[in-house]
Amino acid sequence: MLYPSQTARLALRAWREEDQPAFAAMNADARVMEFFPAPLTDAESQALMDRIRDEFSTEGFGAYAVERLSDGELLGFAGLHRVTYSGGMEGQVEILWRLRHDAWGQGYATEAARACIAHAAKLGIPELIAFAYVGNQRSLNVMKKLGMECVGEFDHPGLPEGHPLRRHALYYIRTE
Repeated sequence: MLYPSQTARLALRAWREEDQPAFAAMNADARVMEFFPAPLTDAESQALMDRIRDEFSTEGFGAYAVERLSDGELLGFAGLHRVTYSGGMEGQVEILWRLRHDAWGQGYATEAARACIAHAAKLGIPELIAFAYVGNQRSLNVMKKLGMECVGEFDHPGLPEGHPLRRHALYYIRTE
């Protein structure tokens, strides 16, 4: 399996069993999950990790573990995901990231995402999308730093009508 190139500060790598406790802690943190419907339980984090691993076996890409090179700390994930839900984006490849709270504001998300964009190009994926709740300024700022273009807004089909997080901004970038 191919992985994104190492950056100056980060390795994007395969998941290890010993990553599960830190992964679950990140997903249970209300600050990290502020723009998601709810923090995840340990069982929900395990199910998410299982889905991530499955996507690697079916797609050859997925959400890579992001490790800080200076100390080997797992900071979260960044990677590529094929959109599967209905709503007009199914089949497109999304770039995504989630980092633990103490890793915010240091440029790690942008650095990891840039490596994923370059990786997508090597995999022959010509374009990527990204989306986030319209009020998630941190993620929207990352998209802008990556040079992504806002192409509109939509109601996330995975959230019910009237849900306060339903409205999302959609961004696009060509990888070439």
